[in-house]
Amino acid sequence: MINQEAQERRDAEAAHEGLHRVVMFGDGHSGTRVEMELPTAPRRRTGSGMSGVDVVDSLSHQERMDLMRQGLLGSVHSWELVTAVDGPGTRMTVFMNGCPLRCLYCHNPDTFQMRDGEPVMAEELMKKLKRYAPIFRASGGGVTFSGGECLQQPAFLARMLRSAQELGIHTCIDTSGYLGRALSDDMLRDTDLVLLDIKSGDPDTYRRVTGRDLQPTIDFAYRLAREGLPGGVDQDKPVEVWVRFVLVPGLTDDLDNVELVAGYAAQMNQIRPGTVSRVEVLPFHQLGRDKWAALGRHYELDDVRPPQPAETEAVRDILRAKGLTTF
Repeated sequence: MINQEAQERRDAEAAHEGLHRVVMFGDGHSGTRVEMELPTAPRRRTGSGMSGVDVVDSLSHQERMDLMRQGLLGSVHSWELVTAVDGPGTRMTVFMNGCPLRCLYCHNPDTFQMRDGEPVMAEELMKKLKRYAPIFRASGGGVTFSGGECLQQPAFLARMLRSAQELGIHTCIDTSGYLGRALSDDMLRDTDLVLLDIKSGDPDTYRRVTGRDLQPTIDFAYRLAREGLPGGVDQDKPVEVWVRFVLVPGLTDDLDNVELVAGYAAQMNQIRPGTVSRVEVLPFHQLGRDKWAALGRHYELDDVRPPQPAETEAVRDILRAKGLTTF
């Protein structure tokens, strides 16, 4: 037994250091007690920096490029441990740098450029995953690769997905789908869950929001649905998809636009029933506004208010009417 007074003292010390303590029982079967200090999830979803992960500072530009082409080195913004966010269970979310989209509401504009990230060796990041593997197994969690756009670094992502699968860790990618062609069949086999951000259902609105075309995202969405069919990548272990949609008043909240998003998600389930297990409607917020200013970038949504709860629920009702499990 852990002395209660000592435990409370250690918890207080951990809290003072920006940590919290999690106590779990191994994989839920062995009865092995697991006690670990985990970083406290920050208020905003931008990661907790690179604490505990060594970065590489002594490489030449050419050496860095060579390692990145081999997938041995990645450009990483930050990482954090979260629960019930970015997939099931307790998860390590890795925010990677580089993104081809310029979403007006992006709360991580400091991940736009790959050159702005920290150079991290794949083996160094795997050490962190190995450390938390008991927590992942106990909670039904795993690792999520986000960004930026994680598919902008496909070689590094492929290596990380394969390594995580070899450790028995549930894998997830958070992507817009715009670079879906960069996800090889081998990478798809190593991916358990895709968080697919459909920014808009209307092509003109999509371009207004992101500066890019909608069609690559829809092509990728339908590929994910076909992947589990006979002749697909892996019929026995088809990828699960959670669709995400950010509701921005005056930008993405037009009901015709919402109907189109709902239609795309429903069509994925028409192709392969159960492909989209849930849809998340994420209300717009202003938590990233100060970052745009700090980076000297013009933020177009400065005066946009978050949607009212009733507005968000009305959008969810449109999705539910298509037979989609919606949150």
